[in-house]
Amino acid sequence: MKFLINMNLPRKLAERLITQGHSCRHVGDIGLAEAEDAEIVAVARNNADVILTHDLDYGNLLLFSGEQSPSAIIFRMRDVSVSSLERSIVDAWPQIESALIEGAVVVLSDATIRIRRLSEST
Repeated sequence: MKFLINMNLPRKLAERLITQGHSCRHVGDIGLAEAEDAEIVAVARNNADVILTHDLDYGNLLLFSGEQSPSAIIFRMRDVSVSSLERSIVDAWPQIESALIEGAVVVLSDATIRIRRLSEST
């Protein structure tokens, strides 16, 4: 999977996900450190990236876009350390992979995994 990591998440998360076999870029490393959310969505859509973020605004932005991509994972956890973020993706992967491929907003919280497919929002 290709991930685009938002500014509100640590760059080190990319290193960890690369070891899991994913491709990752951090918005701060590709000139998007101060980009608006809509610009980040456009870049992710054009590159078939899944956005990783801690920003709830992406849920509404994607769900009401009428588009089937990009997908996003929104972290809503108390512990946002790199190891906790990585573990939450790895643990949830069997449940979320196909939804992310098809187009979805996935919310990973301390106790739940919520999946909202983009096709259900149009």
